[in-house]
Amino acid sequence: MNYGLYVPNFGAFGDARLLGELARTAEQAGWDGFFIWDHIARAWGPPVADTWIALAAVALSTSTIRFGPLVTPLPRRRPWKVARETASLDHLSAGRFILGVGTGGLGGLTVEWENFGEELDLRTRAEMLDEGLEILNGLWSGKPFRYTGKRYQVKDTEFTPMPVQSPRIPIWVAGNWPHKAPFRRAARWDGMVPQVDPKQEDELGQLKAAIHYARDQRQDEGNFDVVFSTSLLPDNYILPLSERLTQYKEIGVTWLLEQLYPQHFGGEWQGFWPVDAMRHRILQGPPSS
Repeated sequence: MNYGLYVPNFGAFGDARLLGELARTAEQAGWDGFFIWDHIARAWGPPVADTWIALAAVALSTSTIRFGPLVTPLPRRRPWKVARETASLDHLSAGRFILGVGTGGLGGLTVEWENFGEELDLRTRAEMLDEGLEILNGLWSGKPFRYTGKRYQVKDTEFTPMPVQSPRIPIWVAGNWPHKAPFRRAARWDGMVPQVDPKQEDELGQLKAAIHYARDQRQDEGNFDVVFSTSLLPDNYILPLSERLTQYKEIGVTWLLEQLYPQHFGGEWQGFWPVDAMRHRILQGPPSS
């Protein structure tokens, strides 16, 4: 199982240079991945770093760690622009980039979607996501590509250079269980990022059900990642960490991400961020070290 960090791009972390420095610290401490949220605004008006600029800083600050946006709401971005950015980041990092995608959550609809005239209907966004992923995959091929869909059209176009990674940059698709459509979508790509209902106590049971469902939809026997974010601090759970890690491995989690959220360290989203404590957690390294 790989261990990574799951990091907001706003508040005290709303600084691309700082995010690059934290990624370098994470790499030196033995973490396998560094993944950044993709928000452009928050309702209470904190500083926000552009995720894609921050990812360039991460690429240039590190040499081995995997990284990417987790997740980018593809329906509010031009897929051809994303194709160019992702291929460039893959080259900048010598093939370490991973693309996390989703439709965009319901939270923050006004400040991040409605205020900028973005699509609000989730069914329409799902169509845009599916078509956008097909366009990304086609443009990454480096071959002449055209596409005619309900939401997007691409006339004869050829994008070079191709990404470093083959057959493509890994695509992880996020979804909220028990909604099944996102997991059918994830099964067509390279990984799933399940979010479970925190109001239900059976986290492990929800995760197991989501993983089994997605794997049952798979037509390809190739590598398929299961990415789950949580707090690894012992005070937040009854079970010892070693037992929790064993359970995650047994049900098929391949990437376990530590949530660097202020409330896990005595702070709050709209208040104080205990950055020193969060940096200390990075320096402690992953559970396997």
